[in-house]
Amino acid sequence: MRYELYYWPSIQGRGEFVRLALEVADADYVDVARLPPGAAAIASLLEGKSPRAPFAPPFLKAGKLVIGQTANILLWLAPRHGLVPKGEAARLWAHQLQLTVADWLVEAHDTHHPIGGAFYYEDQKPESARRSAHFTGSRLPKFLGYFERLLAREKGGGLLGRAFSYPDLSLFQMVAGLRYAFPRAMARLEPKHPRVAALHDRVAARPRIAAYLASRRRIPFNQEGIFRHYSELDG
Repeated sequence: MRYELYYWPSIQGRGEFVRLALEVADADYVDVARLPPGAAAIASLLEGKSPRAPFAPPFLKAGKLVIGQTANILLWLAPRHGLVPKGEAARLWAHQLQLTVADWLVEAHDTHHPIGGAFYYEDQKPESARRSAHFTGSRLPKFLGYFERLLAREKGGGLLGRAFSYPDLSLFQMVAGLRYAFPRAMARLEPKHPRVAALHDRVAARPRIAAYLASRRRIPFNQEGIFRHYSELDG
């Protein structure tokens, strides 16, 4: 089956978590909006007449199925490509971890847009400074500490032990994005969370991920995505 991934063509964003899973699985997929007619392909589905149209990208088209929401896509995709153990308890745990990552991602985004996405960063600088100080001083250590403790309890180096899983990919993406957005804060915090840093490095070294990261398919981090670097916010 050839999958069709629908996400914005110029940013990593939430779609990147799905791209990573497709890439490591060596799945046959097309990143629809990066081809003509571009983002208009997203609008055609969002504004279509389907009673089950998704609210927003990313969404994945698999045959007649159209699956929205990053965690929901991965919940469906992972067991089909060996990215989660077969047992129900493991699948639910992986999904729970992905939902935790989703919460973390929202908090990272809200450092530069604490009032709302309809306003430019320049319109909310004071609020962003306050939100970022709380994020780097309190919330970021809390999330990193949580995943560090989980990794310490597991044998095998992954969030689900020896079985490589899609939450490992998602934690890799969070670390990569946070290193871009908050290099000083991460340089200060990573020595306290060596297992998280080591997991990032192991994922990056996986042959298919390494090839993807070196390719044009990997959109560079930029100032339009969820992870943005503003030096004044990097406490």
